[in-house]
Amino acid sequence: MGENVKLVPFEIKEVQSNVTEIPEGVSLIGAPSFWEKGYRGQGVVVAVLDTGCQIDHPDLQGRIIDGHNFTDDYNGNTLNYNDNNGHGTHVAGTIAANSNGQGVTGVAPEAQLLICKVLSGDGGGYYDWIINGVRHAINWRGPNGERVRIISMSLGGPDDVRELHDAVMEAVLNDILVVVAAGNEGDDSEDTYEIAYPSSYNEVIEIGAVDLNKELAYFSNNNTQVDCCAPGMGIKSTYLGSRYAVLDGTSMATPHVSGALALIINYAERDFRRELSEAELYAQLIKRTEDLPYLRSSVGNGIVKLDNYEKVKALVHFINANFA
Repeated sequence: MGENVKLVPFEIKEVQSNVTEIPEGVSLIGAPSFWEKGYRGQGVVVAVLDTGCQIDHPDLQGRIIDGHNFTDDYNGNTLNYNDNNGHGTHVAGTIAANSNGQGVTGVAPEAQLLICKVLSGDGGGYYDWIINGVRHAINWRGPNGERVRIISMSLGGPDDVRELHDAVMEAVLNDILVVVAAGNEGDDSEDTYEIAYPSSYNEVIEIGAVDLNKELAYFSNNNTQVDCCAPGMGIKSTYLGSRYAVLDGTSMATPHVSGALALIINYAERDFRRELSEAELYAQLIKRTEDLPYLRSSVGNGIVKLDNYEKVKALVHFINANFA
């Protein structure tokens, strides 16, 4: 199938060599509140379908469990899934960069990453590459029987391809959460819709972007399938050359939610003492959102705020204990 799938457009704002921080976006969604309780994404495998990853980046050591190249890059060597663009490395870092006192820290710093290189160095790809990547993530098993719980895709195209939709539905039927960037074709108007695929499939979790002040990003796509939003402007994460970059895009919002879901899996499955279904985990995510003053077609249920649900529960408990 034709090469119509591309990276969700993004803008590089700055590249840095030395960084030691928890990025603002990671803090804004409340990830540190989960870390303090011992939930850091341990045991959760996230498949990152992107341009690959710098596998020897210091901040990602120990985080990559496996990988596969589905593109023509590197003469089609399926074992070489190194990033030759930068985008995939940035996404991977936001999800799971180590918390080791140097560099940046990802949302789920103990999650593991399955790197699926489905886009070439120029950011383009064929639908077949994406479809094969999704199916690989569904069927993949780790050395100790691990399986993928989350697929993260910051890519899209204009065509509704039946085989891609089928692959997405198969992933969801296998209780894999599929998280997809809404796209950056927004015209800074909430009155018009912008449609891309696979983000517009009802089965995926479509992610819009806000800035670090929780204001809607001017480029974020609007449509009736947006589920929630996350920080997507001024996002600092890992980059090629063992460096760090500040990027803008719904591409950057998406891995915040993928990482958040890894933390939610830790928390909710320990709480319920069983493995939860895709639908149950989606409900747990939506419980942890904060409403924003925009149309649902722009921000869905609002910005992901991992500590929001617990704050509401504590307030209800206080009211019941003191005023009931």
